[in-house]
Amino acid sequence: MRLLLVEDEIKLVKALSHLLRKNGYIVDVAVDGITGLEMAESGNYDLIVLDRMLPGNDGLSVIKELRRQGIHTPVIFMTAKDLPQDRVEGLDSGADDYLIKPFATEELLARLRALARRKSKEWVGDTIAAAGMILDPLKCEVTRGAATIQLSVKEALLLEILMRNHGQVVTKERIFERVWGYDSETEFGNIDLYIHYLRKKLSASCIQTVRGVGYFIKGEADVS
Repeated sequence: MRLLLVEDEIKLVKALSHLLRKNGYIVDVAVDGITGLEMAESGNYDLIVLDRMLPGNDGLSVIKELRRQGIHTPVIFMTAKDLPQDRVEGLDSGADDYLIKPFATEELLARLRALARRKSKEWVGDTIAAAGMILDPLKCEVTRGAATIQLSVKEALLLEILMRNHGQVVTKERIFERVWGYDSETEFGNIDLYIHYLRKKLSASCIQTVRGVGYFIKGEADVS
């Protein structure tokens, strides 16, 4: 599950990033509201942890703009502002939860799990169909003909972005941002490796290479 952490306190960023990655999240980080908003607008995230007091745009401005654009990614506010009216203002701005600093890390993880369960229920039945395949991103499974193939999380993310852009070239830069994240230390060459994994599992040549640019899916007409 991909998470965006928007927080300007560097020590807290390092501690939370380590904690979240240790617990299976793919984490991207922004340390100001302007960058955080730009990253959140990409739609690449399943959850957002957002500090309220930020340089540039504050947290309230960020979430109000996201909701205005119709982006409904679940958001947890993190803040030291603990008065009842502060909580009401945060929730009314569009936040899904409100966590007061300082907090126990176990509580943050529990609240994230609760939001993820809620989001999963909203996504029931949300499959993607293209090129004779049907992908269930939540289960990391793809169906091709009579075969159901289990994918790793990163393989599913990679196949998802290709299927959502069926017939269009997806650049390596965009794939890297979606699958590994902006601040990942993973080598760029891993994209080619995971394309190889997908081709091997799918036993198909539907993933085409545009040398020096990226990849695209072609094949049978979309399955409705």
